[in-house]
Amino acid sequence: MQKWSHPGGKLRELGPESLTDAELLSILISSGIKGKPAEKIAEEVLGKFNSFKGMANQPLEKFLEIKGLSDVKIIRIAAAFEIANRIAKQVLEENDKEKV
Repeated sequence: MQKWSHPGGKLRELGPESLTDAELLSILISSGIKGKPAEKIAEEVLGKFNSFKGMANQPLEKFLEIKGLSDVKIIRIAAAFEIANRIAKQVLEENDKEKV
């Protein structure tokens, strides 16, 4: 079995659906800190908020409580959530138009 040094390689070879939530989040986090790789930070974030849904709409300050998350990393995560929100909104709008 292939062992990737970063989840990005796994995503490239097997597709995004093959990654765990922590692996996906670690791609956004990008790099860790000494003794704490990005995947470990991602696992801690998901543990704190229980899921992506639990992370959504949290104040950015709550993420700063996690060692290894800088402003840049938190902003990257917030941007990804906003993209997801906009996609969901567009899908809902399209579904509403189809019902009419």
